[in-house]
Amino acid sequence: MPNHPSRKAKLPKGAALLHDPNLNKGNAFTAAEREALGLHGLLAPRIFTQAQRAEHVMRNFRRQSTNLEKYLYLIGLQDRNEQLFYRILIDHIEEIAPIVYTPTVGLACQEYSRIFTRPRGMFLTKHDRGRIKEVLKNWPHRDVRVIVVTDGERILGLGDLGANGMGIPVGKLALYTACAGIDPAACLPITIDVGTNNKELLDDPGYIGLPEPRLRGEEYDALIDEFMAAVKKRFPRALIQLEDFGNSNAFRLLERYYDRYCTFDDDIQGTAGVALAGLYSALRMIGGGIGEQKIVFLGAGEAALGIGGLVVSAMGEEGLSKEEAALRCWFVDSKGLVVRSRTDLSEHKRRFAHDFPQNRDLLSVIETLKPTVLIGAASQPGAFTPEVLKAMARLNRRPIVFALSNPTSQAECTAEEAYRFTDGRAVFASGSPFAAVSLNGQTFVPGQANNSYIFPGVGLGIVAAGATRVTDEMFTAAAKALDAQVTAEDFALGRIFPPLSQIREVSARIAVAVAEIAFAQGLTAMAKPDDLLAHIRATMYDPIYASYV
Repeated sequence: MPNHPSRKAKLPKGAALLHDPNLNKGNAFTAAEREALGLHGLLAPRIFTQAQRAEHVMRNFRRQSTNLEKYLYLIGLQDRNEQLFYRILIDHIEEIAPIVYTPTVGLACQEYSRIFTRPRGMFLTKHDRGRIKEVLKNWPHRDVRVIVVTDGERILGLGDLGANGMGIPVGKLALYTACAGIDPAACLPITIDVGTNNKELLDDPGYIGLPEPRLRGEEYDALIDEFMAAVKKRFPRALIQLEDFGNSNAFRLLERYYDRYCTFDDDIQGTAGVALAGLYSALRMIGGGIGEQKIVFLGAGEAALGIGGLVVSAMGEEGLSKEEAALRCWFVDSKGLVVRSRTDLSEHKRRFAHDFPQNRDLLSVIETLKPTVLIGAASQPGAFTPEVLKAMARLNRRPIVFALSNPTSQAECTAEEAYRFTDGRAVFASGSPFAAVSLNGQTFVPGQANNSYIFPGVGLGIVAAGATRVTDEMFTAAAKALDAQVTAEDFALGRIFPPLSQIREVSARIAVAVAEIAFAQGLTAMAKPDDLLAHIRATMYDPIYASYV
């Protein structure tokens, strides 16, 4: 992948250089650089180091009074000085990631039309059909390696936000760079604006997207088909990450494209990978094999069914048949328990429909089925009631409870509730971050089962190996590699994921596991390096100011 120092030969000069966020160093330009590059007089006279400017930025960041103001401050920095933005994001990842991504990015998307100042990425619309390849040529960087694309229909747990959903691809790609070292110049956020059915947006005169109803059916499919083919031609080495598509399209599009393009759906496969890693770690902590577990899922959409599918594969590795494994996974959707007697089930739900009486109440389902694991992925805040949590604690010595819905406002329960109503016995993880909890003289540090532990490393492995496809085996391998990074010290705190501060090393290890699958499955024309980890580390972008003279 390219890195900034290699661009020195193409440097603009003067104000044009200062206005290029990829290259601008602000007051860190040296006296020699200012003289040679036509910057003398265009900058305040004092010269600072990158470290000094990073300290200055963090002081200003912490002065902001709300998380949305912090988000806006960081986006402004990204628009002015990309290297400094990524320097502080990497060095303060635990503090800043919740601002550039969940939970704050959810609020930012809701406010996107109001706070929108400078476009990042590309907006394609349903009216671009027939010329998408030509439109993609307007993107200034040719060697794109990772694309995150959404149509804005199911943004986190917030629903249809249309073109306002662009905050998600922008945020995800910031994490690709910070967590896995993908060069920002190789990243492209894209929103395919096919309209919106959100009446509030349609009635908003300031809405930045198409104020038209959502495109559906054959025209929609033809548009996405054209987009995928155009990306393949324009950016032949790009990984395409599908993000926050609605349930009616997500599974369908993944099945349509997974063996034709280098693509995956993070809501289905990335969520599954991080949840499986959490299960592996939880079971290492408390004892037991994954094939022995009975899991109840609240939700039967992309995330829950994706987790269920990967869990079935993992149980298969322990000797269970697909049928036996599926019988250990039970789903509760908006109409109750997913059972065979129901006539309203989609094809993907039918895989997990069992012969069992219908039941609409989660607490009754738990009392009847007696699960060892409870996973929430339905964006039903508060659904894990005190009664539900107490039931899990009564049925299990160490109940495993994952409240995965994002952002924080959509979580099925808080960390404090999970620990309090299980007498501190729950093994808990959430999708968005929660603070440490003190209970009965013990401090619990809740794990964050955030996809940022998985998708950056998977992407890095794909890019570093030059892989042409993404397979389910890669996500299983990624889950095992993530689990392997969780230590006894983490377990002592009740944490089943490593600290986010270690994410670049975690991502490098995941990338090795993913690249190994690519080489083993013949999905790359590249010769396997003798030292794969060293090769991967060498590709990782590190935002350190280089000398331009």
